[in-house]
Amino acid sequence: MSQESPFQVGQTVRVKAPVVVYHHPQYKGKPYNLQGQVGTVVEVIKTWQGRPLTANLPIVVQFDPKFKAHLQVEELEPVPADGAD
Repeated sequence: MSQESPFQVGQTVRVKAPVVVYHHPQYKGKPYNLQGQVGTVVEVIKTWQGRPLTANLPIVVQFDPKFKAHLQVEELEPVPADGAD
């Protein structure tokens, strides 16, 4: 009973909530807050080994060529195609 994601692969999104990560390559294990960062959805995790999956962090967002993060739907907002808010 998985909930359909409002985000699609290729969509531009912004992190709207404070999300601290420790795996950003430019900060080497130090806390980095993603809030306000814009990236592209590269994967929406719905299945694993052919079975339905309800992942805790189902949206994979690419922020730059060397950095991706798994995020929750509630932590993201779509960015309009024209870039206006």
